[in-house]
Amino acid sequence: MTTTRNGRGRRMLTFGAVLQGAGGHIAGWRHPLSPPDGGLDLAHHIRVAQTLERGTFDVVFVADLLAVSGTHLDSLPRTARSNTFEPLTLLAALSTVTERIGLVGAASTTYNEPFHVARKFASLDHLSAGRAGWNVVTSVSPREAANFGQDAHLEHGLRYKRAAEFVDVVRALWDSFDDGAVLRDTAAGRYYDPAGLHTPHHRGEHFTVRGPLSISRPPQGHPVIFQAGSSEAGKNLAARDGEVVFTAQRELAGAQRFYADVKAQAPARGRGRNPDHLLVWPVLAPIVADTEAAARARRDELLELIHDDVARRLVQDTAGDLDLSGYPLDGPLPEVGETNRSRGRQEQLLGLARGENRTIRELARRSSGGGMITGTPETIADHVEEWFTGRGADGFNVGFPRLPGAAEDFVDHVVPELRRRGLFRESYTETTLRGHLGLPRPGERDRAESGAETSGAGAR
Repeated sequence: MTTTRNGRGRRMLTFGAVLQGAGGHIAGWRHPLSPPDGGLDLAHHIRVAQTLERGTFDVVFVADLLAVSGTHLDSLPRTARSNTFEPLTLLAALSTVTERIGLVGAASTTYNEPFHVARKFASLDHLSAGRAGWNVVTSVSPREAANFGQDAHLEHGLRYKRAAEFVDVVRALWDSFDDGAVLRDTAAGRYYDPAGLHTPHHRGEHFTVRGPLSISRPPQGHPVIFQAGSSEAGKNLAARDGEVVFTAQRELAGAQRFYADVKAQAPARGRGRNPDHLLVWPVLAPIVADTEAAARARRDELLELIHDDVARRLVQDTAGDLDLSGYPLDGPLPEVGETNRSRGRQEQLLGLARGENRTIRELARRSSGGGMITGTPETIADHVEEWFTGRGADGFNVGFPRLPGAAEDFVDHVVPELRRRGLFRESYTETTLRGHLGLPRPGERDRAESGAETSGAGAR
């Protein structure tokens, strides 16, 4: 039995929420009830994080892009996406003003080195007393490559091979010190037990890292590993290493297939992993109001704030390498060739364009919402319950279209309804993120079993 279940053994929901300045919707910063400077307003982020903690959310999550999010002058000046905090800096600040909620940030395996990532997330886990999580991402934007001296990204499959080795090295570095190896024995003059220090000496296809890490083992053993990806390579990495897996499924049937597939792969790809220790979180972007009509009006108000230039760019950046400047927004999407972009997102967009005959404007509005659904607290709870009990989700990664209002509406009205149905906790019962999620704490004995020790590992 895990902490994601109540005392009767019933499976319980888990929730994360994305911190995105004035909101996840691309026009959220224009809304009269959202702060247009929310992306760099620490007080605003603190307010949202504390609201979510009041709602006993498991996680606040900060995404990242190692470039300006949209360098094209046709759309960049009309969005707030180019002015955001670096994730670890913001999460470290939030660790001092929250007590229980998990703190998860993205860090790219394409344009970082394992030692950097291992040290930063170990530090955040210590700062927060065991509430850190790392979202493992493989960079997809061509603009990121240009910022690191590259003309193009590594090929899609190779990015994921690098990511798998990257995670192995980070895990080995987190295990540099055994639990209890740091003694701080002032009388004997011994700070740590040398028998409890391990030097990975990793030498692989992509990385050579001696180690050890310059910080003791994180309170959780390993910060929780999050991963997002719906392509086959992404699902393989999720089944191998992900403990919470984000997915952008929009329909229940597709979510159920993804859920069953990635859980079924976990024992083989994850070296005997328990599928219950891999949680699947589709995206959810709720707009809540007292009536269905009022909720739809709130949604339409946001959609009307999308400038035409932004709409065109939203579709271009998801579909891939094509120029839509000469195409009418209320016409169909032209043919799209194979690209090096995120395959999962592209396939979802093309499915809407071809299968449902969506126009470019409709695709942009759909893309801008990130899974946006509207309704009363009861109908939003119905949606959540259907996906949860139907094994399409273990929880949700909630991207609030505008902040702080949409988060407050969800916490004050939807969370009580989910609690009334016995689907969500009344209060926190654990102090660590692993505790909230019902995930086991890796022990040093798991090091070789998990694949964390690699070529030459174990030297002391």
